Amino acid sequence: MAREISSVGVIGLGTMGAGIAEVLARSGVSVVAVEIDDDGVSRGRGHLEHSTERAVSGGKLDAGGRDALLGRIRYTTSLAELSDVDLVIEAIPESLEAKSDVFSQLDKITGPDTIFVSNTSSLSITEIGVHTARPGKVVGMHFFNPAPILKLVEIVRTVVTEPDVITDVVAFAERLGKTPVVIGDRAGFIANALLFGYLNHAVRMYEQRYATREDLDAAMRFGCGYPMGPLALLDLIGLDTAYEILDTMYHQSRNRLHAPAPLLKQMITAGLLGRKTGQGFYTYDEPDSPTVTDAVTKSTVDIGSAREVRKVGVVGTGTMATGIVEVFAKRGYEVILRARSAEKAAASVARVKKSLDKAVVKGKLSEEDAAAALGRISSAVEFEELADVDLVVEAVAEDLAVKQAVFAALDDVVKPGAVLATTTSSLPVIECAAATSRPSDVVGVHFFNPAPVMKLVEVVSTIATAPDVIATVDAVCAAVGKHPVHCGDRAGFIVNALLFPYLNDAVKMLEAHYAEADDIDTAMKVGCGLPMGPFELLDVVGLDVSLAIQRTLFNEFREEGFAPAPLLEHLVTAGRLGRKTGKGFKDYSAR
Repeated sequence: MAREISSVGVIGLGTMGAGIAEVLARSGVSVVAVEIDDDGVSRGRGHLEHSTERAVSGGKLDAGGRDALLGRIRYTTSLAELSDVDLVIEAIPESLEAKSDVFSQLDKITGPDTIFVSNTSSLSITEIGVHTARPGKVVGMHFFNPAPILKLVEIVRTVVTEPDVITDVVAFAERLGKTPVVIGDRAGFIANALLFGYLNHAVRMYEQRYATREDLDAAMRFGCGYPMGPLALLDLIGLDTAYEILDTMYHQSRNRLHAPAPLLKQMITAGLLGRKTGQGFYTYDEPDSPTVTDAVTKSTVDIGSAREVRKVGVVGTGTMATGIVEVFAKRGYEVILRARSAEKAAASVARVKKSLDKAVVKGKLSEEDAAAALGRISSAVEFEELADVDLVVEAVAEDLAVKQAVFAALDDVVKPGAVLATTTSSLPVIECAAATSRPSDVVGVHFFNPAPVMKLVEVVSTIATAPDVIATVDAVCAAVGKHPVHCGDRAGFIVNALLFPYLNDAVKMLEAHYAEADDIDTAMKVGCGLPMGPFELLDVVGLDVSLAIQRTLFNEFREEGFAPAPLLEHLVTAGRLGRKTGKGFKDYSAR
């Protein structure tokens, strides 16, 4: 049975420490809050009063509850006041020396059964614990900011942490209304270890001018459903904090992908730390404000030079092809769906009709509009029937030879000046362009699945793509209600290049027995606000598809950290491909 923890010391009353103190007091725990001096106490008290006042005005706390909460917190500048507490949470800045010194002093002040907790987000709990006479009672308890709102708490055990201590701390976290996950002592723990590699990769993309900050952020928001784009999130976290976490991770892992991007150091040196200084990747109207003053809301592409598009051809009969046909037909375009046989064409048009009917039932489309959209769709078997289209979107299987054959056929029959687009998610667009005599007319237009729902389109230009072709695609995206983002012809484009290394890192984490799949999924959903955990997402995408994309990334960049995790390869070999086969990282056969 877990021990009762009724009094807790909190050392450090910055944003995180004050938030932790609020969480504790809200749950009926008596708190002794310690700061280095009276100014620190005053700032910490101010944090708590401001936060609880907001909770009252938002209807989440009444005035009586606020007074009771604040009444459970006693402020001091002396560590000696912690002599009788059951547990101490240290929430001072990320310095191993400073944290170790605090715990060394607490050793002489507190009782032998007092549990020592560090809220570090990246430092080694083991290294902190060895500076005490009770390393078995030292544990990490990593809250997420803002602590009163975010549910995740990572409970970090060392090789010498006593099992009863973990049991007590897990029970305590649950009593606070948090969702605890227990993990080993490794830099970054779960959430930061997976999150910061992804953030660092985004900075490198921006540093290399591969994509704009707006396009990088929009790609992950619209393409993956993330609550924030990577650069906006770095501004919120603080670039100095991100640098320290990455640097700590790199020194433990020696993984080059964790080595902080040079741009981060340059921005920190210039004082551009993000929201807290009023400028980072974006500029804000004042320090600590979320309001961006230099956002670029319009595309830099001149759509005035766009070619006219009235009739669209779509090559393919799969889910993506039929989704794209529906997108264009609903927005008034005449669409020709080209299939390999009349039977396949009829089946594909029937699937579009079923989707349109479903939209009518849900009230998203009128019966008249659905009938009109269906009336704009015709089917074809011969490529010659696409001769008069203004834009062709190829959406066949992800096989380069097959795509090249399609583009060679289109080159023979489609009128001059038509735009030839591929919706490949990972293959080189220039390879498709090279199969034609008009590479300047070829562009990547990567829709996301399901195409009628997802707003994002990655517009991929090769070294040969003409500017007016990009303008044409941008104009078409605007006409069909999609959000275009621009990038070069590089494996993974934006979304897959950022997403799949993160998913691969999660597999490596599971492979190393560092944490369970469910705990990793929980950490990323609860701690980072992602719509799905990495293993849930891998099972939905398909492990075979995920492995193919990861291999493509590795073959293009030859980055050791991009090498597919052996566990992913083994599961694919065993035929465990995710939801479509009933088993992947999780078992769906009994559901």
